Amino acid sequence: MLETALIFLPLFAIIFAILDFGLVIFIKSTLQHAVREGARYAVTYQLKCGMGHDLSIKTVVQENALGFLAGSDGLGKIKVRYYEPNTFAETSYNWPGNLVEISVEGYQWKWIIPLWREPGQLSLVARALDRMEGLPAGMTPPAR
Repeated sequence: MLETALIFLPLFAIIFAILDFGLVIFIKSTLQHAVREGARYAVTYQLKCGMGHDLSIKTVVQENALGFLAGSDGLGKIKVRYYEPNTFAETSYNWPGNLVEISVEGYQWKWIIPLWREPGQLSLVARALDRMEGLPAGMTPPAR
């Protein structure tokens, strides 16, 4: 019984650590996939019914995040930024040729067993960047 107790404690700690690290890697790759899909959606200037361009992009990211960014709190962690292609200065315009960056910032993951940080939280960030496509002649970009 004593030997079993001495073996089970480290064994379960290792099993839980593997599960916890595996889940963090899964969440990070899921968020990265979601922002990549948001960037693909952004460059085409598509809009969801009744939404502006930025909210449409955020909704696509939220739909592809497998529930990790659910609700308005998750929507607030999604950022959409536009940059001028020559100077890389941030701009508020979604004009053709500008760069669009979609990111998830401030996603907190609480470890099952907090080992390194005092509060036991890990902050995950995912980013994707792409160039806005051209519009057909006579069209203007949709409102943000």
